[in-house]
Amino acid sequence: MSLATSIKVAGKDIAVPITITDRVVDWFSPVAGARRYRQRVAMAMAGGYTGADRNRRANQKGRVREMDADSAILPDLVTLREESQHMLRNNAVAVGAVRTNITKVVGTGLKAKPQIDRQLLKLTPEQADAWEDAALREFLLATETREFDYERQLPFSLQQALIFEKALEDGDIFVNMPRLSRPGSPYKLKLQLIEAARVCNKDMAADSDRLAGGIGRDENGAPDRIHVLNAHPGNWRLVPTHLKDRWQWQELSLFSKTGSPLCLHLFDKRRPGQSRGVPYLTPVVELIKQLGRYTDAEVMAAVVSGMMTVFVTNEQGAADFGPAPNIDNPDGDKTKQIDTTGLEMGYGTVIGLLPGEKISTAAPGRPNVAFDPFVMAILRQIGIALELPFEILVKHFTASYSAARAALEEAWDYFLRRRHWLVTMLCQPVYEAVITEAVAMGRLSAPGFFADPLIRRAWLDTIWIGDAQSQIDPVKEIDAATARIEARISTREEERARLLGLPWEPIVPQIIKEEKLLAGLPPPAGSVRQPAQPQPPVKDNDGDLETE
Repeated sequence: MSLATSIKVAGKDIAVPITITDRVVDWFSPVAGARRYRQRVAMAMAGGYTGADRNRRANQKGRVREMDADSAILPDLVTLREESQHMLRNNAVAVGAVRTNITKVVGTGLKAKPQIDRQLLKLTPEQADAWEDAALREFLLATETREFDYERQLPFSLQQALIFEKALEDGDIFVNMPRLSRPGSPYKLKLQLIEAARVCNKDMAADSDRLAGGIGRDENGAPDRIHVLNAHPGNWRLVPTHLKDRWQWQELSLFSKTGSPLCLHLFDKRRPGQSRGVPYLTPVVELIKQLGRYTDAEVMAAVVSGMMTVFVTNEQGAADFGPAPNIDNPDGDKTKQIDTTGLEMGYGTVIGLLPGEKISTAAPGRPNVAFDPFVMAILRQIGIALELPFEILVKHFTASYSAARAALEEAWDYFLRRRHWLVTMLCQPVYEAVITEAVAMGRLSAPGFFADPLIRRAWLDTIWIGDAQSQIDPVKEIDAATARIEARISTREEERARLLGLPWEPIVPQIIKEEKLLAGLPPPAGSVRQPAQPQPPVKDNDGDLETE
């Protein structure tokens, strides 16, 4: 047991605990005890942050330890994945948040547009355009078919959504790129998806510096291999009866001898030395679960309150529409208590009572008027952690045009970051692997491709175009895009990608064709749109002035 003395030094309140050792030192040597006490006061005075002051009452509970990335993540990772998967099966808020990410980030699929370095490769515009068109045709030939999927189910544009969803749900996913010949496709490259739970240490060995979470590292600490279980650990149907044959592991290399990727590990890395990713819903697991329980309780209470059973008394002891049958009293004795053991509340149920029996009813109090404000407040906190504005999370836009527009812009910044992550971690490596195979097979001519890394990079330069941002007022968006093009601060290619999520060049031949067909025809009535006139400001739902 230790005591403590509270003193105030330089305006700072500090508490210096007096331990048994201090009291022993004071007993034998008061001078040494005083010197020891001064040193303890100096130690207590060190530091200028109140958030780290353990003497403050608010900081005395819930102490935390500083840990490296794997020590903080790996012990809880299996539980976090299980909780995330459960919520994405049963919780509306969790499902909505993840599906919103998939729709906005991936949508109908990210599309490649080759954009080689023409200056470095010394190609004319015509030669460069022709090579880019040929490269795109080869890429689509290899990927936009079910044969590209190792399981023969999804083309690459649909695999993107599945891969991104599993990365959000489980924290990470592995994309193996084996070579497999199949009829109908000249390309051997295939994508094999490996769920996060299958990657674990061989023989369930303890984590070490060279192997943690199923990720092996080389002498420099860089990941170079993974250990893959032969089946998902949750697939009980495939577990053999003999323990010695229960699990088998396969070691896959992440890179070839030339450094090209063989297996992609997709996760959102947030700390140095982090081996595995954490599910997207990790910061709000408890909050979403509690909100789900509260919602279920309120719904059940509303259902029960709607099953109001009416009790009626009259002079004969039963309602005019007939008494409840009494099997134990066939002679019709009106004084014997009716057995109500099997009676249940129901929709509009009416039960007769005996003479003198009375009941009292209470107001049901449902639906709860405080339910919606409370749930909305919790959803705002959840949206902050998930980087989804409240309006985007609940798909509800009622405040004003400016508020809705601000929510869309804020969310779009996040979606663009995740889209860039998906392009960097998945789409571009897959494109490079396909084009490399095409050049190696002679289907594409790329001089210097294998001789110089700089030349190879010039041949592989690509941009990726995804679905466009949602538009609240398309007229204003088009006017703004037109102004940017006329001011020469943007191009038609960029604006079409921004507005529609599509490249501009493929529509040029169609535009020329339509213009020739329409040449000489008078414009339709009302085809010239007048500029929008500014409207007087009005008050929105928040009481702010809003311009229509």
